[in-house]
Amino acid sequence: MSPRRSKPQTRSALVDIAARLLADEGPQALSARRVAAEAGTSTMAVYTNFGAMSGLVREMAYEGFARLEAYFSRVARTGDPVADMALFGRAYRHNALTNPHLYAVMFGGSSLAGFSLTAEDRQHGRYTLSTVVECATRCIAAGRFRAGDPELVAHQLWTAIHGLVTLELGDYLIEPCDAGRVFEAQLTGLMVGAGDTVEEATRSVASSLPRLAGEVEDAAPPARHQTALH
Repeated sequence: MSPRRSKPQTRSALVDIAARLLADEGPQALSARRVAAEAGTSTMAVYTNFGAMSGLVREMAYEGFARLEAYFSRVARTGDPVADMALFGRAYRHNALTNPHLYAVMFGGSSLAGFSLTAEDRQHGRYTLSTVVECATRCIAAGRFRAGDPELVAHQLWTAIHGLVTLELGDYLIEPCDAGRVFEAQLTGLMVGAGDTVEEATRSVASSLPRLAGEVEDAAPPARHQTALH
């Protein structure tokens, strides 16, 4: 008899539940029995789908970056590369706020239930930056950003927005400097810091906001695995 295939959402549910348990309760809460019970399935589902708990932890990081890439892929390439760049920043924040438990695991490193991500694993995070690098290249070519290394520009934007989002998820940003207000100011400041004028950066950042709903928020990241075995 051939193995019975599980529904794709079963695997996705296991990943989401494990990420939530790890983020909310720490490594001690992460066990095959606990994850399976929360998902309403058997422990066999965990081992058949992921091989071991270390495989499940690795999949959490992979899934988090796959969802980020899905949002990034929805950012259209327009005649205003700075607005496109601002939208990448909005997409990054949206992914973090939509998937907070996975986001916590994506950058958890050695704290992931005693399991360390390898250099190969981390490539699942680094590759998502390639589209941002390409956008930075267009901003430089258009004369909006000063001449320089687009890789460096992309990394500066990434680290800045990552820091803000991390503080936001930790509920450290409150009135009068709430997260939304700080984020909007940060986007403009980052574009100006990269070489844009205050006037043009302000205009481009403002024009990127209405695009968020149609291009990013409506995106439905696909399950990474459609044929997982149960």
